[in-house]
Amino acid sequence: METKIKKMKLAFGSGDLELEIPEKNISGIILPSEPETKEDAETLIKAALKNPLGSKRLSELVNPESKIAVIVSDVTRPTPSAKILPPLLEELYLGGAKPENITIVFALGLHRKQTEAESKKLVGSEIYEKIRCIQHDTTHCRRIGKTNRETPIEVLEEVLDSDVVVGTGGIEFHYYAGYSGGAKSILPGVSSEISVLTNHKLMIEEKAVSGRIDSPVRQDMEEAAGLAGLDFILNVVLDSKKEIVAAVAGDYIKAHRKGAGVVDAMYKVEVEPADAVIVSCGGYPKDLNLYQANKALDNATQAVKEGGSIILVAECAEGVGNQVYECWNRECEKPEDAVMRFKECFEFGGHKSAIVAKAAMKFKLYLVSKMSPEKSKEAFFTPMENVKEALNAILSENPDAKIHIMPHGGQTLPVRKTD
Repeated sequence: METKIKKMKLAFGSGDLELEIPEKNISGIILPSEPETKEDAETLIKAALKNPLGSKRLSELVNPESKIAVIVSDVTRPTPSAKILPPLLEELYLGGAKPENITIVFALGLHRKQTEAESKKLVGSEIYEKIRCIQHDTTHCRRIGKTNRETPIEVLEEVLDSDVVVGTGGIEFHYYAGYSGGAKSILPGVSSEISVLTNHKLMIEEKAVSGRIDSPVRQDMEEAAGLAGLDFILNVVLDSKKEIVAAVAGDYIKAHRKGAGVVDAMYKVEVEPADAVIVSCGGYPKDLNLYQANKALDNATQAVKEGGSIILVAECAEGVGNQVYECWNRECEKPEDAVMRFKECFEFGGHKSAIVAKAAMKFKLYLVSKMSPEKSKEAFFTPMENVKEALNAILSENPDAKIHIMPHGGQTLPVRKTD
Protein backbone atom coordinates (compact mmCIF):
# COMPACT_ATOMS: atom_id res chain seq x y z
CA MET A 1 0.00 0.00 0.00
CA GLU A 2 1.39 3.37 -1.05
CA THR A 3 2.17 5.78 1.78
CA LYS A 4 0.46 9.13 1.37
CA ILE A 5 2.80 12.06 1.90
CA LYS A 6 1.78 15.53 3.00
CA LYS A 7 3.92 18.45 1.85
CA MET A 8 4.08 21.69 3.79
CA LYS A 9 6.12 24.88 3.78
CA LEU A 10 7.76 25.88 7.07
CA ALA A 11 8.97 29.45 7.45
CA PHE A 12 12.75 29.69 7.74
CA GLY A 13 14.25 33.17 7.95
CA SER A 14 12.83 35.22 5.08
CA GLY A 15 12.18 32.07 3.06
CA ASP A 16 10.89 28.58 3.82
CA LEU A 17 11.80 24.90 3.94
CA GLU A 18 9.67 22.04 2.65
CA LEU A 19 8.42 19.35 4.98
CA GLU A 20 7.36 15.98 3.59
CA ILE A 21 5.74 13.73 6.17
CA PRO A 22 3.66 10.54 5.92
CA GLU A 23 0.04 11.44 6.61
CA LYS A 24 -0.26 8.46 8.99
CA ASN A 25 2.29 10.08 11.30
CA ILE A 26 0.51 13.43 11.57
CA SER A 27 -1.27 13.81 14.91
CA GLY A 28 -2.38 17.34 14.17
CA ILE A 29 -1.43 20.63 12.58
CA ILE A 30 -1.59 23.21 15.33
CA LEU A 31 -2.83 26.38 13.69
CA PRO A 32 -4.18 29.63 15.08
CA SER A 33 -7.85 30.61 14.75
CA GLU A 34 -7.16 33.71 12.72
CA PRO A 35 -9.92 35.89 11.26
CA GLU A 36 -10.66 35.07 7.62
CA THR A 37 -11.47 38.68 6.85
CA LYS A 38 -9.90 41.69 8.46
CA GLU A 39 -10.19 45.42 8.31
CA ASP A 40 -7.53 47.68 6.87
CA ALA A 41 -4.69 48.20 9.40
CA GLU A 42 -4.96 51.98 9.31
CA THR A 43 -8.71 51.76 9.96
CA LEU A 44 -8.15 49.50 12.98
CA ILE A 45 -5.45 51.78 14.44
CA LYS A 46 -7.48 54.97 13.95
CA ALA A 47 -10.55 53.35 15.53
CA ALA A 48 -8.50 52.32 18.57
CA LEU A 49 -7.07 55.83 18.93
CA LYS A 50 -10.54 57.38 18.70
CA ASN A 51 -11.96 54.97 21.30
CA PRO A 52 -9.26 54.45 23.95
CA LEU A 53 -9.89 52.21 26.94
CA GLY A 54 -9.60 53.74 30.41
CA SER A 55 -8.10 56.98 29.12
CA LYS A 56 -8.83 60.21 27.33
CA ARG A 57 -7.90 60.39 23.68
CA LEU A 58 -4.21 60.97 23.14
CA SER A 59 -5.01 64.26 21.42
CA GLU A 60 -6.59 65.40 24.69
CA LEU A 61 -3.50 64.51 26.72
CA VAL A 62 -1.13 66.77 24.80
CA ASN A 63 -0.82 70.45 23.97
CA PRO A 64 1.53 72.58 21.82
CA GLU A 65 4.08 72.73 24.64
CA SER A 66 4.08 69.03 25.51
CA LYS A 67 7.38 67.19 25.37
CA ILE A 68 6.44 63.71 24.13
CA ALA A 69 8.30 60.39 24.13
CA VAL A 70 6.98 57.68 21.82
CA ILE A 71 8.54 54.29 22.61
CA VAL A 72 8.77 51.80 19.73
CA SER A 73 9.98 48.20 19.41
CA ASP A 74 13.51 47.35 18.31
CA VAL A 75 14.69 45.25 15.38
CA THR A 76 14.17 41.92 17.22
CA ARG A 77 10.39 42.42 17.22
CA PRO A 78 7.97 42.08 14.28
CA THR A 79 5.93 45.13 15.35
CA PRO A 80 5.13 47.17 12.20
CA SER A 81 6.05 50.55 13.69
CA ALA A 82 6.09 52.16 10.24
CA LYS A 83 2.35 51.45 10.01
CA ILE A 84 1.55 52.34 13.61
CA LEU A 85 3.32 55.69 13.77
CA PRO A 86 1.57 57.74 11.03
CA PRO A 87 -1.92 57.59 12.60
CA LEU A 88 -0.38 57.96 16.06
CA LEU A 89 1.47 61.12 15.03
CA GLU A 90 -1.69 62.38 13.34
CA GLU A 91 -3.52 62.00 16.66
CA LEU A 92 -0.74 63.88 18.47
CA TYR A 93 -0.84 66.69 15.91
CA LEU A 94 -4.62 66.88 16.39
CA GLY A 95 -3.90 67.85 20.00
CA GLY A 96 -1.47 70.56 18.90
CA ALA A 97 1.76 68.59 19.44
CA LYS A 98 4.73 69.87 17.46
CA PRO A 99 7.10 67.53 15.58
CA GLU A 100 10.14 69.17 17.20
CA ASN A 101 8.79 68.26 20.66
CA ILE A 102 8.40 64.56 19.84
CA THR A 103 11.14 61.97 20.37
CA ILE A 104 10.90 58.38 19.16
CA VAL A 105 12.77 56.03 21.50
CA PHE A 106 13.78 52.56 20.35
CA ALA A 107 13.16 50.18 23.26
CA LEU A 108 16.32 48.09 23.13
CA GLY A 109 16.15 46.78 26.69
CA LEU A 110 19.47 44.93 26.91
CA HIS A 111 19.58 44.15 23.19
CA ARG A 112 22.30 45.33 20.84
CA LYS A 113 22.34 48.80 19.27
CA GLN A 114 20.67 49.08 15.89
CA THR A 115 22.26 50.34 12.72
CA GLU A 116 20.94 53.57 11.26
CA ALA A 117 19.55 51.59 8.32
CA GLU A 118 17.63 49.32 10.69
CA SER A 119 16.23 52.26 12.64
CA LYS A 120 15.17 54.05 9.47
CA LYS A 121 13.45 50.94 8.13
CA LEU A 122 11.57 50.36 11.39
CA VAL A 123 9.87 53.76 11.49
CA GLY A 124 9.96 54.66 7.80
CA SER A 125 12.32 57.09 6.07
CA GLU A 126 9.93 60.06 6.14
CA ILE A 127 9.34 59.86 9.88
CA TYR A 128 13.02 59.14 10.57
CA GLU A 129 14.00 62.34 8.79
CA LYS A 130 11.26 64.45 10.40
CA ILE A 131 11.14 63.22 14.01
CA ARG A 132 14.09 62.92 16.39
CA CYS A 133 14.90 59.24 16.92
CA ILE A 134 17.16 57.87 19.68
CA GLN A 135 18.10 54.45 20.95
CA HIS A 136 17.76 53.38 24.57
CA ASP A 137 20.96 53.67 26.61
CA THR A 138 21.09 51.68 29.85
CA THR A 139 23.81 53.99 31.18
CA HIS A 140 21.56 57.07 31.02
CA CYS A 141 18.81 55.94 33.38
CA ARG A 142 17.61 57.59 36.59
CA ARG A 143 16.28 55.79 39.67
CA ILE A 144 12.81 56.84 40.80
CA GLY A 145 12.01 54.12 43.33
CA LYS A 146 11.41 50.38 43.52
CA THR A 147 8.52 47.96 43.13
CA ASN A 148 6.93 45.91 45.88
CA ARG A 149 9.08 43.01 44.68
CA GLU A 150 12.21 45.10 45.28
CA THR A 151 12.96 45.74 41.62
CA PRO A 152 14.77 49.09 41.30
CA ILE A 153 12.97 51.36 38.84
CA GLU A 154 15.63 53.04 36.71
CA VAL A 155 14.32 54.50 33.46
CA LEU A 156 15.90 56.38 30.55
CA GLU A 157 16.16 60.06 31.49
CA GLU A 158 14.73 61.16 28.14
CA VAL A 159 11.53 59.27 28.96
CA LEU A 160 11.28 60.45 32.56
CA ASP A 161 11.76 64.07 31.49
CA SER A 162 8.88 63.91 28.98
CA ASP A 163 5.44 65.35 29.75
CA VAL A 164 3.62 62.54 27.94
CA VAL A 165 4.93 58.98 27.46
CA VAL A 166 3.36 56.75 24.81
CA GLY A 167 4.20 53.06 24.47
CA THR A 168 3.70 51.13 21.24
CA GLY A 169 4.26 47.49 20.41
CA GLY A 170 2.71 44.16 19.65
CA ILE A 171 0.87 41.77 21.94
CA GLU A 172 1.68 38.07 21.73
CA PHE A 173 2.53 35.27 24.14
CA HIS A 174 5.71 35.76 26.14
CA TYR A 175 7.38 32.81 27.80
CA TYR A 176 7.76 34.34 31.27
CA ALA A 177 5.95 37.72 31.18
CA GLY A 178 2.76 35.98 30.04
CA TYR A 179 2.29 38.41 27.16
CA SER A 180 4.37 41.03 25.38
CA GLY A 181 3.16 44.61 24.93
CA GLY A 182 1.77 47.10 27.40
CA ALA A 183 4.14 47.90 30.26
CA LYS A 184 7.05 46.15 28.54
CA SER A 185 7.70 49.42 26.71
CA ILE A 186 9.07 50.72 30.02
CA LEU A 187 10.47 47.57 31.64
CA PRO A 188 12.56 46.15 30.05
CA GLY A 189 12.25 48.48 27.04
CA VAL A 190 13.82 51.65 28.42
CA SER A 191 15.14 50.50 31.80
CA SER A 192 18.61 50.02 33.26
CA GLU A 193 20.46 46.74 33.35
CA ILE A 194 19.91 46.25 37.08
CA SER A 195 16.17 46.92 36.67
CA VAL A 196 15.88 44.39 33.85
CA LEU A 197 17.93 41.72 35.57
CA THR A 198 16.08 42.05 38.88
CA ASN A 199 12.72 41.86 37.13
CA HIS A 200 13.78 38.85 35.07
CA LYS A 201 14.82 36.91 38.17
CA LEU A 202 11.09 36.52 38.81
CA MET A 203 10.91 34.13 35.85
CA ILE A 204 11.72 31.23 38.16
CA GLU A 205 8.35 31.65 39.91
CA GLU A 206 5.63 29.13 39.08
CA LYS A 207 3.20 31.56 37.42
CA ALA A 208 5.88 33.11 35.19
CA VAL A 209 4.81 31.24 32.06
CA SER A 210 3.39 31.99 28.64
CA GLY A 211 -0.26 32.99 28.47
CA ARG A 212 -0.69 33.96 32.15
CA ILE A 213 -1.72 37.54 32.69
CA ASP A 214 -0.92 37.15 36.40
CA SER A 215 2.73 36.38 35.74
CA PRO A 216 4.76 37.97 38.57
CA VAL A 217 7.14 39.31 35.92
CA ARG A 218 4.30 41.20 34.22
CA GLN A 219 2.88 42.44 37.51
CA ASP A 220 6.30 43.82 38.39
CA MET A 221 6.60 45.45 34.96
CA GLU A 222 3.21 47.09 35.29
CA GLU A 223 4.01 48.50 38.71
CA ALA A 224 7.21 49.99 37.29
CA ALA A 225 5.38 51.44 34.29
CA GLY A 226 2.87 53.14 36.55
CA LEU A 227 5.56 54.78 38.66
CA ALA A 228 7.53 55.78 35.55
CA GLY A 229 4.49 57.51 34.07
CA LEU A 230 3.43 55.47 31.05
CA ASP A 231 0.46 57.60 30.00
CA PHE A 232 -0.91 55.81 26.97
CA ILE A 233 -0.33 52.73 24.81
CA LEU A 234 -1.09 51.77 21.23
CA ASN A 235 -0.61 48.04 20.77
CA VAL A 236 -1.45 45.76 17.86
CA VAL A 237 -2.02 42.03 17.41
CA LEU A 238 -0.47 40.40 14.35
CA ASP A 239 -1.52 37.25 12.55
CA SER A 240 0.85 34.59 11.22
CA LYS A 241 1.40 36.67 8.06
CA LYS A 242 2.57 39.54 10.28
CA GLU A 243 -0.50 41.57 9.34
CA ILE A 244 -2.40 43.68 11.87
CA VAL A 245 -5.70 42.06 12.87
CA ALA A 246 -6.49 44.08 16.00
CA ALA A 247 -5.43 47.32 17.69
CA VAL A 248 -5.99 48.57 21.23
CA ALA A 249 -5.23 51.95 22.77
CA GLY A 250 -5.50 53.79 26.06
CA ASP A 251 -4.59 52.80 29.62
CA TYR A 252 -1.55 50.51 29.67
CA ILE A 253 -3.38 47.83 31.68
CA LYS A 254 -6.98 48.05 30.44
CA ALA A 255 -6.06 48.28 26.77
CA HIS A 256 -3.47 45.56 27.15
CA ARG A 257 -5.98 43.16 28.71
CA LYS A 258 -8.31 43.58 25.75
CA GLY A 259 -5.46 42.84 23.38
CA ALA A 260 -4.41 39.79 25.41
CA GLY A 261 -7.96 38.48 25.10
CA VAL A 262 -7.70 38.72 21.31
CA VAL A 263 -4.41 36.79 21.41
CA ASP A 264 -5.98 34.06 23.56
CA ALA A 265 -8.90 33.63 21.18
CA MET A 266 -6.59 33.35 18.19
CA TYR A 267 -3.58 31.44 19.48
CA LYS A 268 -4.41 29.25 22.46
CA VAL A 269 -5.04 25.78 21.03
CA GLU A 270 -6.11 22.76 23.08
CA VAL A 271 -4.11 19.63 22.22
CA GLU A 272 -3.40 16.05 23.22
CA PRO A 273 0.39 15.70 23.62
CA ALA A 274 2.01 13.71 20.80
CA ASP A 275 5.21 11.67 20.44
CA ALA A 276 6.96 14.53 18.66
CA VAL A 277 6.52 18.09 17.45
CA ILE A 278 7.94 19.84 14.40
CA VAL A 279 7.93 23.57 15.15
CA SER A 280 8.86 26.58 13.04
CA CYS A 281 9.25 29.92 14.78
CA GLY A 282 7.33 31.57 11.95
CA GLY A 283 10.34 33.01 10.15
CA TYR A 284 12.21 36.30 10.46
CA PRO A 285 12.61 38.05 12.90
CA LYS A 286 11.35 35.34 15.26
CA ASP A 287 14.21 33.06 14.20
CA LEU A 288 16.85 35.79 13.83
CA ASN A 289 18.94 33.98 16.44
CA LEU A 290 18.62 31.10 18.87
CA TYR A 291 17.91 33.51 21.72
CA GLN A 292 14.67 34.58 19.99
CA ALA A 293 13.88 31.12 18.59
CA ASN A 294 13.69 29.64 22.09
CA LYS A 295 10.20 31.10 22.49
CA ALA A 296 8.85 28.71 19.87
CA LEU A 297 10.66 25.82 21.52
CA ASP A 298 9.11 26.70 24.87
CA ASN A 299 5.61 26.75 23.34
CA ALA A 300 6.22 23.41 21.63
CA THR A 301 7.05 21.66 24.90
CA GLN A 302 3.36 21.85 25.80
CA ALA A 303 2.41 19.67 22.80
CA VAL A 304 4.74 16.70 23.28
CA LYS A 305 4.83 13.79 25.70
CA GLU A 306 7.71 13.67 28.15
CA GLY A 307 10.51 11.66 26.57
CA GLY A 308 9.33 12.67 23.09
CA SER A 309 11.12 14.71 20.43
CA ILE A 310 11.03 18.33 19.23
CA ILE A 311 12.39 19.50 15.88
CA LEU A 312 13.01 23.25 16.00
CA VAL A 313 13.17 24.89 12.56
CA ALA A 314 14.95 28.23 12.99
CA GLU A 315 17.39 29.92 10.62
CA CYS A 316 19.43 31.69 13.37
CA ALA A 317 21.30 33.85 10.84
CA GLU A 318 22.86 35.75 13.76
CA GLY A 319 23.83 32.57 15.58
CA VAL A 320 23.14 32.28 19.30
CA GLY A 321 22.44 36.00 19.59
CA ASN A 322 23.69 36.68 23.10
CA GLN A 323 27.25 36.46 24.44
CA VAL A 324 26.29 35.32 27.93
CA TYR A 325 23.96 32.67 26.50
CA GLU A 326 26.76 31.46 24.24
CA CYS A 327 29.21 31.44 27.15
CA TRP A 328 26.90 29.31 29.30
CA ASN A 329 26.40 26.89 26.40
CA ARG A 330 30.15 26.56 26.02
CA GLU A 331 30.88 26.16 29.74
CA CYS A 332 28.01 23.82 30.68
CA GLU A 333 28.88 20.38 29.33
CA LYS A 334 25.50 18.82 29.97
CA PRO A 335 21.95 20.11 30.58
CA GLU A 336 22.09 19.37 34.30
CA ASP A 337 25.08 21.73 34.62
CA ALA A 338 23.12 24.68 33.19
CA VAL A 339 20.06 24.05 35.36
CA MET A 340 22.19 23.83 38.51
CA ARG A 341 24.17 26.94 37.58
CA PHE A 342 20.95 28.91 37.06
CA LYS A 343 19.68 27.92 40.49
CA GLU A 344 22.92 29.11 42.07
CA CYS A 345 23.50 32.25 40.00
CA PHE A 346 21.00 34.18 37.87
CA GLU A 347 22.66 35.78 34.86
CA PHE A 348 20.68 37.38 32.06
CA GLY A 349 21.34 35.43 28.89
CA GLY A 350 22.29 32.38 30.91
CA HIS A 351 18.61 31.89 31.66
CA LYS A 352 18.09 30.87 28.02
CA SER A 353 20.68 28.13 28.38
CA ALA A 354 18.97 26.87 31.52
CA ILE A 355 15.51 26.91 29.93
CA VAL A 356 16.68 24.87 26.93
CA ALA A 357 18.63 22.60 29.25
CA LYS A 358 15.47 21.94 31.25
CA ALA A 359 13.68 21.00 28.01
CA ALA A 360 16.62 18.81 26.93
CA MET A 361 16.28 16.83 30.14
CA LYS A 362 12.69 15.95 29.20
CA PHE A 363 12.78 15.75 25.41
CA LYS A 364 15.10 14.92 22.52
CA LEU A 365 15.85 18.26 20.84
CA TYR A 366 16.76 18.57 17.16
CA LEU A 367 17.73 21.85 15.47
CA VAL A 368 17.51 22.70 11.77
CA SER A 369 19.35 26.00 11.35
CA LYS A 370 22.30 27.79 9.77
CA MET A 371 24.28 27.55 13.00
CA SER A 372 27.39 25.39 13.07
CA PRO A 373 26.91 21.84 14.36
CA GLU A 374 29.29 22.67 17.24
CA LYS A 375 27.19 25.65 18.41
CA SER A 376 24.00 23.59 18.12
CA LYS A 377 25.45 20.79 20.23
CA GLU A 378 26.71 23.24 22.84
CA ALA A 379 23.12 24.52 23.11
CA PHE A 380 21.89 20.96 23.91
CA PHE A 381 20.43 20.28 20.44
CA THR A 382 21.21 17.55 17.96
CA PRO A 383 22.04 19.47 14.75
CA MET A 384 20.34 18.37 11.53
CA GLU A 385 21.06 19.39 7.93
CA ASN A 386 17.38 19.63 7.04
CA VAL A 387 13.88 18.75 8.22
CA LYS A 388 13.89 15.43 6.34
CA GLU A 389 16.97 14.23 8.20
CA ALA A 390 15.47 15.22 11.56
CA LEU A 391 12.16 13.53 10.76
CA ASN A 392 13.95 10.36 9.65
CA ALA A 393 15.79 10.27 12.99
CA ILE A 394 12.46 10.19 14.82
CA LEU A 395 10.75 7.69 12.49
CA SER A 396 13.76 5.36 12.51
CA GLU A 397 13.22 4.90 16.26
CA ASN A 398 9.42 4.79 16.06
CA PRO A 399 7.89 4.36 12.57
CA ASP A 400 4.40 4.88 14.03
CA ALA A 401 5.23 8.08 15.93
CA LYS A 402 2.39 10.59 16.08
CA ILE A 403 3.68 14.06 15.33
CA HIS A 404 2.20 17.54 15.78
CA ILE A 405 3.24 20.26 13.34
CA MET A 406 3.41 23.88 14.52
CA PRO A 407 4.03 26.22 11.56
CA HIS A 408 3.71 29.33 13.75
CA GLY A 409 5.39 28.22 16.96
CA GLY A 410 6.37 31.71 18.07
CA GLN A 411 2.71 32.71 18.27
CA THR A 412 0.77 29.52 18.95
CA LEU A 413 0.41 28.25 22.52
CA PRO A 414 -0.74 24.64 22.88
CA VAL A 415 -2.80 24.03 26.00
CA ARG A 416 -2.85 20.43 27.23
CA LYS A 417 -6.32 18.92 27.31
CA THR A 418 -7.60 18.11 30.77
CA ASP A 419 -10.07 15.36 31.64
